[in-house]
Amino acid sequence: MRSKRTNTYRTSSSEETKRLGEAFSKGFLKATPGNKGAAVVVLSGELGAGKTTFVQGFLRGLGVRRRAPSPTFVIMRRYAARAARKSVFHMDAYRLKDASHLPVLGFEALLGDPKNIVLVEWGERIKEAIPRRAAWIKFGYGKEEGSRTIAIREGRRT
Repeated sequence: MRSKRTNTYRTSSSEETKRLGEAFSKGFLKATPGNKGAAVVVLSGELGAGKTTFVQGFLRGLGVRRRAPSPTFVIMRRYAARAARKSVFHMDAYRLKDASHLPVLGFEALLGDPKNIVLVEWGERIKEAIPRRAAWIKFGYGKEEGSRTIAIREGRRT
């Protein structure tokens, strides 16, 4: 069983947040081999707190070279992580009222495929659809301008 400990990090710039996302992606893949379903990461926090910036670093860590904008208006984007031989789905649930909107997106099928990584911003809006094995990351503003507090809890909801 995975540790339920929360690790908290502080970053002082967007680039540091991206580097943390990059490092997390590499360690996350090593920690999730043999999953029965997709590896899932839920990112929560206020608007502008660093969720998409972290995802950009996460994707960079998997060798994705393509620009990674927020999927707020398209709900979900797919990326090919060739280095990891996986598909990464970056979803933004901000515009979803609840999990009843997920079937049209094929969300259950995405979660069932162990070759997928699913990153969900605003996942607390659809928490009943998130597997217990998901890592939950909470983003907050730091005391200094541009700084962020990032709390990572693997294996259960925060």
